[in-house]
Amino acid sequence: MSTTTQAPPTDPPPRRTTRGGVYRQLWFWVIVGIVAGVVVGFTAPGFASDLKVLPDIFIQLIKMVTAPVIFCTVIVGIASIGNLASAGGIAGRALAYFLLMTMIALGLGLVVVNLVRPGAGFPRIPPNPATLAEAQQDIAKSAQGGGALDFIRGTLLPESFLGPFVENEILRVLVLAVLVAAATSMLAPALRRRVVGGVDLIAKVIFGIIRMIMFLAPLAAFGGIAYTVGALGGKSLTNLLSLMLTFWATCALFVFGVLAVVCALSGFNVFKLIRMIKDEILIIVGTSSSETVLPRLLAKLEAAGASRSTVSMVLPTGYSFNLDGTCIYLTMAALFIAQAGGQDLPWGVQLGLVALMLLTSKGAAGVSGAGLVTLAASLQAFGGEFYTVESIAIGIAIIAGIDRIMSEGRALTNVIGNTVAVMVVAGWCGERDDERFQAALDDPSLVRDAIEQETHGSEEDAVGSTDRTPVGASA
Repeated sequence: MSTTTQAPPTDPPPRRTTRGGVYRQLWFWVIVGIVAGVVVGFTAPGFASDLKVLPDIFIQLIKMVTAPVIFCTVIVGIASIGNLASAGGIAGRALAYFLLMTMIALGLGLVVVNLVRPGAGFPRIPPNPATLAEAQQDIAKSAQGGGALDFIRGTLLPESFLGPFVENEILRVLVLAVLVAAATSMLAPALRRRVVGGVDLIAKVIFGIIRMIMFLAPLAAFGGIAYTVGALGGKSLTNLLSLMLTFWATCALFVFGVLAVVCALSGFNVFKLIRMIKDEILIIVGTSSSETVLPRLLAKLEAAGASRSTVSMVLPTGYSFNLDGTCIYLTMAALFIAQAGGQDLPWGVQLGLVALMLLTSKGAAGVSGAGLVTLAASLQAFGGEFYTVESIAIGIAIIAGIDRIMSEGRALTNVIGNTVAVMVVAGWCGERDDERFQAALDDPSLVRDAIEQETHGSEEDAVGSTDRTPVGASA
């Protein structure tokens, strides 16, 4: 359906063989970690509760490099074009796509939760005091600030150049990167190539760090699954189980229904795309965080045929503005809390709540727990007779018990949705190498280890090159 402005690569990536080498694949050891975590969670729940430190360490290490890698890739992606109008066109189309998908995700969650009504008949069980206190902290955190101006000043615009890196504020890092990229684009061509080459070289070093961190992914998956199984066990109430199953089914309907149609219209198959990113999906299953795979996806999608400028703009922005799984979660959890409290919200009130969440869902981080805070923020902002402070605190406390499991579905849906967004927008803008993309869909091993290939790449790579060789992929 799409055309490409790139010439087919003259030297495609070599075909990798996995014969006899399954034990050397990251996804295999992540599966081993997940299975071991399930076993430990059921057999030794006390010990499993102490293993949460493993995914926490892994997430902390990934967050350490997330801001630098986004900063570098956005600069290289935009400045390599040398045409701000072209970059603006990509950004405009991406934001239009994000808005459409957000509306569909929110609407789908609204319809399903009204049909299934998982919160109806919820028993009036007093919440755990510790969990209630944690929920009240979420509400207090969500109540700080509000409105468009507060969002622009307090969340979007940096207060210093290095501050966003120290605090790991991705939106502010993105703003800084766009400003630096715009300034770099205005330089003389020779000087611009030197700046882009230097930033590109830094990005390659960062991807080398990411490759080392990824060796810890199986341990993170083991600890995360063990902690979840050990903490929850079989104590979930019927209503909570119904909410979890309904939420996961809705996410599956969105991915294999809505996104499948979007992919088909763009000329590719969603099942093949998911197979191509299965390593990242398995990492998310273990860590419940989509942020852990952001650096890998930046490299993999470029290696799969999307132009550097598209990947570096659409993917990081999508992590804040295209959270399909979080949108489904917000509407379903909000109405579940109302149903559990015996409230029957009129359709007009529900549509008003959805309109509010259309705004509050933007800027939610792709890490575990962010959905719960965003939910508290949305209900606090909505207020009224249906969501008092007490009902919000109790509802959040109830949801918190299963939030870990639901965060898996949020993170998976978010990542799949953003992966689709990159390839669709790239095709829409003529920034996708369809021959290379179809080859990657047919044989994911071509791009599976893009970061590792870059780390072991030849020193013959031109430091000042401004071609579209993906950052983190072999030339």
